[in-house]
Amino acid sequence: MDNTESITLKDTLLPRVEAIVSRDVTQSEKLFAICELLADEVEHFDWVGFYIADKEVPNQLVLGPFVGPPTNHTTIPYGKGICGQVALSHSTYVSQDVHAEENYLSCSPSVQSEIVVPILKNGNFVAQIDIDSNIKHSISDAKKELLEEICTLLSNEF
Repeated sequence: MDNTESITLKDTLLPRVEAIVSRDVTQSEKLFAICELLADEVEHFDWVGFYIADKEVPNQLVLGPFVGPPTNHTTIPYGKGICGQVALSHSTYVSQDVHAEENYLSCSPSVQSEIVVPILKNGNFVAQIDIDSNIKHSISDAKKELLEEICTLLSNEF
């Protein structure tokens, strides 16, 4: 891992995420602000969004706030695609080449890499952040660590 990238991402973005989380606004407004921050500030984050555990339909994700091109995947059953897998595994999933994945749901032909990080509250899956990149092999360890820390910060928002 490039230690410089890790320090730079954490030092510059985590305090800004903490400031967003501490705002007196709705959960949706906080999530959208985080999407905007990540899409604007992190190289190769071309689509940034949240999928949230559906409160009405068991074992289904529903699209929350996002920044980037529209997607047809507004709901995803647990187990389907990378997002659905993460909802079941509760583990971060990185694909440096989505076209090599057997269980990939394509949102756009331009997407090359993807990372999905779960948000757990008291050990229970509540949501996830999903990042698409139009560049293969663009999800570094530093980006993964940053997103995992952000998801830990967000766990109290659900």
